[in-house]
Formats: sequence, structure tokens, C-alpha cells
Amino acid sequence: MKKTLTIVLLFTSISAAYAQATYSAKVETGYLNYWYKTLTVEPGSAWKGYNLDEEQDGLNVTVFNGVRLANKKLFTGIGLGYLNFKGIHGISVLSDFEYLPMKTKLSPLLNFKLGYDHIWNQYAGGTGSAHTELGIGLNYKLTEKIGIYGKAGLVATQQAFLIPITIGVRY
Repeated sequence: MKKTLTIVLLFTSISAAYAQATYSAKVETGYLNYWYKTLTVEPGSAWKGYNLDEEQDGLNVTVFNGVRLANKKLFTGIGLGYLNFKGIHGISVLSDFEYLPMKTKLSPLLNFKLGYDHIWNQYAGGTGSAHTELGIGLNYKLTEKIGIYGKAGLVATQQAFLIPITIGVRY
């Protein structure tokens, strides 16, 4: 009896949670302003330079697929992005967590991304590294399901800190 009751409660909980979550996607593009490198080394004879050099600003386009919870305040998803740092191409794979503290037409937003990126630079096969991003911004709700947003923050990747300035649409 306990086993049956546990299974019924588990199934009911999962069904209730699934019913309150809706599919959502977002597309964003942004400018990555180079801020500074995280380490300094003395160059040797085989030195090829940093993964990202000074003044090497970039552009990115990322598509996220995920879910919004019933309260429409929390989005979580996984995304795939394209990076371009002054002709050096790359990709990123990111998990995305976004929170809208208010349900009004205009709301602040908090964003956290964690993942991996790989750029094809002067190193054999390119370089890959962890990608961490924190951002804050404003969301404008066009309809109940569609919103546009702008945000800025801080990105740590490829031995450098960047300031992302991003616009996007969520649907």
C-alpha cells in the first residue's frame, strides 16, 4: 500500500509541475565589449598571445529553448550560440536562468548563464573554456507570451572579462 501511495503521489506531483510549465524560446544578440584579461604571463619563444587579445570585442547570437514556470517569472533553458571576435569564429553551449521579479508590463530581469565556449583562434584546434555570465536589464511584455528585453552584465571566458550588451525576444 505504501509503495502504491508513493507512486501515485510522485505521479501527481510530476503531472502538476508539468502542467504549470510551458515551452518557451528566446533569441538574443549582443555586443561583447572587451574589458581586461584575467592573467598576465611573460612571453616565451613559442608564445602566441592570449586567447582573446586586448580590444578584441565580439558579437554573439544565441538561441535558447526552455520552459517558463506557471508564475511566468522564471525561465530556464539550454542554448546554442555563435561568437565572432573580429573575424575569429566560435560557438557556445549555455544553460540559462532568468528571473523577472515583477509581472508588470515593464519589469527588471536578472540573468545567469553557465556553459562552455570554443573559439577558433591562432592555437591549433582553437581554445575552449568555461563561460559564466551575470546580467541585469529590463523586460517589456508585448503580449502575454512575447517579450523584448535589453540587458548588460559581465562575462568571464577565454582568460578575459567582457561586458555584454544584449537585446532579445522571448516567445
